[in-house]
Amino acid sequence: MSKEIGITVKKNEDFSEWYTQVVLKAHLTDYAPVKGLIVLRPYGYSIWESLKSSLDNKLKSTGHENAFLPVLIPESLLSKEADHFVGFTPEVFWVTHSGNTEIGDRLGLRPTSETLAYSMYSKWIKSWRDLPLKINFWNSALRAEIKSTKPFLRTSEFLWQEGHTVHITKEEAEEEVMAILQIYKKTVEEELAIPVLIGKKSEKEKFVGAVYTTTMESIMPDGKALQMGTSHFLGQNFSKPFDVKYLDKENVETFAWQTSWGVSWRLIGALVMVHGDDKGLVLPPRVAPIQIVIVPIYYSPDDREAILSKANEIAEILKNQSLRIHVDGRDEFTPGYKFNDWEMKGVPLRIEIGPKDLAKGKMVLVRRDMSKKSDITFNETEQGVLTVLEDIQKNLYNNAKKFLNERTKNVNDFEQFKKELENGMFLYSPWCGDQKCEEAIKESTGADIRVIPFDGKRSNLPCIICKNPSITDAIFARGY
Repeated sequence: MSKEIGITVKKNEDFSEWYTQVVLKAHLTDYAPVKGLIVLRPYGYSIWESLKSSLDNKLKSTGHENAFLPVLIPESLLSKEADHFVGFTPEVFWVTHSGNTEIGDRLGLRPTSETLAYSMYSKWIKSWRDLPLKINFWNSALRAEIKSTKPFLRTSEFLWQEGHTVHITKEEAEEEVMAILQIYKKTVEEELAIPVLIGKKSEKEKFVGAVYTTTMESIMPDGKALQMGTSHFLGQNFSKPFDVKYLDKENVETFAWQTSWGVSWRLIGALVMVHGDDKGLVLPPRVAPIQIVIVPIYYSPDDREAILSKANEIAEILKNQSLRIHVDGRDEFTPGYKFNDWEMKGVPLRIEIGPKDLAKGKMVLVRRDMSKKSDITFNETEQGVLTVLEDIQKNLYNNAKKFLNERTKNVNDFEQFKKELENGMFLYSPWCGDQKCEEAIKESTGADIRVIPFDGKRSNLPCIICKNPSITDAIFARGY
């Protein structure tokens, strides 16, 4: 990666290098000393905190509680749910020694928490009165990602939340699955300004151990799909091996119904990719660590005090509106340097105040999403700034929605399917439901089924590859 100041490659020419430069130079993250691990810097962590706060409020308002689980899981416990464990075995980091002493039962560093959580749930749940149990965990997970690592998208440790709920009835558990998916969709679309498609995963692509998996997917500017979050109906697949059961109202012992669900910091990676440009980050106001930067412009000591005073006055007015403001009073940098610096960090709105502005009672607003300038009077500060920020949020979503629509296409012919994939598309195609066809498409093109939309049944067109009658339309794409 180039050590020069600023982004040195264009997004549409070398997307991978562009992305790496942005996440590093905008101070979101840095590489850790261990391969596959990254350090989340304060600016990047602030975005995660914003997402966490938004999701946390929604989850708590729907009756979920937060708890904590340890990172070490005994191998004997992981092995208890064999099918689930086999799916994660290649990715598990193992602790084999305590100091210099070899331990008996190896300890896995948590790849996901189903087995650990449910071994505890079996102790906590006794009666129907204990249900539903709706717990969320904010933690990290570790999976051995050594090859093709990329900050936020593929790392050996990542921040996420994972929810694990227990219910009396199948219907209640399935309602939970859909409710969580809608919470995720609302958060991603309204906070991150990224539109998503929701539906189910195929049997081949579902979470190991689930009855079925619901998912939200989006397309990135390089034409690859990114799974943004999943919500799983586990049925009784875990409650039986882990004895998660309860006494019902007739005093009969009954196995419970369960769900699990999660999103991770890969949402930050999606944010960078979808909205960023050749200057660096472009952040939606609702998740931006700094929503507005005020750059005072002065060329003499006489101007400095008056302009800084006005800048701080404006900042206080905006802080009273619960906006996140920074006044850049650094004298060691020119205004031009400051403009480029904050543009690279994606601050949604810049306010410039110079001697002429002060004399006219005005300030200049510069939008990061459009590089568009406008003037407002000091008396219009509150409403003027709030209106612009809301318009930036809407504009970013609308641009991303337009891109998603342009990159989603109905394709019924396999030769056309292969050509369109090279253009980086979501391909909405008929599928017979046979996993052999799914695997043949993957082997031939590198594309898999990303999502089967809930309204996926469109017609009785023949399967895109075998020409047998289709049962649904699925969205295929190459993915991260």
